[in-house]
Formats: sequence, structure tokens, C-alpha cells
Amino acid sequence: MALTDISIIKDILSRHGFRFSKSMGQNFLTAAWVPQQIAEEAMLGEDVGVLEIGPGIGCLTEQLSPLAKTVVCVELDKALAPVLKETVGSFENVSVIFGDILKQDLKALVSEHFSGLRPVVCANLPYNITSPVLAEILECKAFEYVTVMIQREVARRLCAKPGTSDYGAFTLFINWHTEPEILFDVSPGCFMPQPKVTSSVIRLKRRETPPVEVVSVEKMFKIIRAAFNQRRKTLPNALSGLGDISKNQVDEALQSLGLDNRIRGEALGISEFAALTNTLYG
Repeated sequence: MALTDISIIKDILSRHGFRFSKSMGQNFLTAAWVPQQIAEEAMLGEDVGVLEIGPGIGCLTEQLSPLAKTVVCVELDKALAPVLKETVGSFENVSVIFGDILKQDLKALVSEHFSGLRPVVCANLPYNITSPVLAEILECKAFEYVTVMIQREVARRLCAKPGTSDYGAFTLFINWHTEPEILFDVSPGCFMPQPKVTSSVIRLKRRETPPVEVVSVEKMFKIIRAAFNQRRKTLPNALSGLGDISKNQVDEALQSLGLDNRIRGEALGISEFAALTNTLYG
């Protein structure tokens, strides 16, 4: 079934009385090459279990099914139940869970459905939940690869370099947990309804070990968040509000690391933030 064919999509949705929900960020793909290429880039195989988030009408699901051992879809919109039963219900290795992905116990899901398999995530993510979903996925440390379509603006932020306007606290979070890579862009014309922004498909490879050693990951990200919450301030001024660090301590730590005390957080990479954390809390 050509689940990216506009006439087929309209027919299926009409027969089941489905209406698009803006609040759920629903945009269905109408370009066949997109789900095909996403599936090809998702590092699949006969030993892989795939978690798909927001399958929609199932156009990506039907590409994932023949390339993986099992596919588990989590869909928030129960109105899509009869649609997905028609489109992917006959696929023996596909199961659909209706619920909020942010309320799922991901480790339990992996244990139940992907025992003995390499778990990965592959999805056309609803744009309005991109950051919290990625945070949940990465913090559970259960998935080897995460291949998702997100807003191009967000994808650039995840792969940004220090000193650029796109660089921020979430960039560092993503790079602490994974090695991110932008694979390709998808224009608004590839969707129905058309979004107002260009999308990008990004692949995140989970790091087996942290990129650098740090005395406390929690304290490092406390420093990072403080630095970017007031990104126009110098680090000594931005961090002095943390309570357990004085401005003088930050000055001395930066000096010991050979860094100018007028530097801002946006100029530091993950290794510099780790070194600063080790100096302040080691």
C-alpha cells in the first residue's frame, strides 16, 4: 500500500473520519523517498527492535517492518487506531501501543519487547515534543541509535559548535550522551498538511563511555545550565548565582585552566566544562 500517496491517504482518513490535530503536531509524509531513506539510515537488521514514536498513518512503519525483527509503535492519538489496523495491522512483527511516549517506562518497554535484540529508535517526531522525548530516550540509556526527523533549526542546534548562535545547553546534553549527525533535509512540500519549516533527519549514536571524565555529571550540567541561562554574562557572573560557588572561585578556576575570566559559556566545549567542574568541585 502506497501510504505516501495523497489520494490513498485522503481516502483512508476520510473512511475512518480522521481529522488532523494541530496540538499533536500531525504532519503525514507524502514523498515516498523520505520514509524509505529514513529506514535505510536507521541501522536496522534482523537483530534489531525498533521503537517508533508517532507512527501516524504508518508510512514509516511499513518501511521499518521488513528491515527489523520487531517494531513497536507508540501513538498518542487513539483516533488513528482503525487507520493503523488497516494499514499495518497485518504486519506480524508490528505492534501498536496507544499512549503518551513521555509517560512510558522505556526501560520496561525495551525489556518486554526487545529482549535479546539491539534496541533503536526511529521516528518522525512531533515537533512540539522533540526536546523532552530526546531527553527521555537518552537518559534511559537503552537505545543504541536514535534516527529521527525533527525541525532543521533544532537539528542544527544539536550539532552546533561552540561560539555559534545555535550552540546551547541542549547541544552539550546531546553531545555528552551521543555522537550526532545530520543526514538529510526534508522540505515542507513532502508533508500533508505542509509545515511552515524545513525538517532534517538526524542520527544519534549512543556513546558507550562519556567523552571526558568529570567528578559529577549533575554538577557539570548545573554549571552548563547556569552559563546558558544568562549567556550574555561572563562565566564568573553567570555562575555566582548558583549559591555554592563564589565569583572569586570561578575566577581562580578559569585562571588555573588558562581561560580568560571574561569568557562566556557559549565559548566552552564539553571538555572545558568538565575541566571547570573538576576544578570547582574536585
